[in-house]
Amino acid sequence: MNIKKHIPNLITLGNLLSGTIAAILAVKGDFYGTAVMVILGIVFDFLDGFVARILKVQGELGKQLDSLADMVTSGVVPGIVMLQLFVNAIDIDAVGYFGLDEYGKSGSNLPYIGLILTLAAGYRLAKFNIDERQSDSFIGLPTPAMSLFVISLPLIGEYGQSQFFLDLIHNKYVLMTITILLSFLMNAELPLFSLKFKSFGIKENIVKYIFLITSILFIVLLKVVAIPMIILLYVIISVFQNMAKG
Repeated sequence: MNIKKHIPNLITLGNLLSGTIAAILAVKGDFYGTAVMVILGIVFDFLDGFVARILKVQGELGKQLDSLADMVTSGVVPGIVMLQLFVNAIDIDAVGYFGLDEYGKSGSNLPYIGLILTLAAGYRLAKFNIDERQSDSFIGLPTPAMSLFVISLPLIGEYGQSQFFLDLIHNKYVLMTITILLSFLMNAELPLFSLKFKSFGIKENIVKYIFLITSILFIVLLKVVAIPMIILLYVIISVFQNMAKG
């Protein structure tokens, strides 16, 4: 039995376990715990492919398992978190958003809009598995980036100091816009530059260095608010880079 070939898959299962725990915490409204588990899952998601390449045991099973794990960590979880954000935005009792409240009255169905993210993530992951163009870069926003964007929003609400950002997060129309925009970006034919370094020369990696330095400055100055801004910056830089290439 070749144990070596199973190591990357075990790491991928770590991603799936992290995502499953994150989903449970998200339903409970523990957004800090959700964020920790999602980030841990994304770390596993990075490591499984890295370890598979190092051990030279890449295979179709690992590819499919990776997408299934991502579907939970970066598909189901952000959908639940967005649903919870809608619940808070329209100020309804959390026990009522699944149809009926404790008095038997109809709850609001509006929060289910958040699950569009889950559907869009599933569609993107299915496309990714059969798209041979995305081996070295991405076309459309990767699901982990979308997930990080969404899980940062309730943290901004809990730990952020700016009333402006707090008002945005508690506005149902802003949440609708974010949901639709992220769903579109995940499946758009939009080439995004890769963060993988084949060399460390400045000339061939100038865009990556600019992005990384700016991201660090954002984190230092803005803390948790920096997360969605960094992801938006990633998309904006990619758009301008595509325009420059003609």
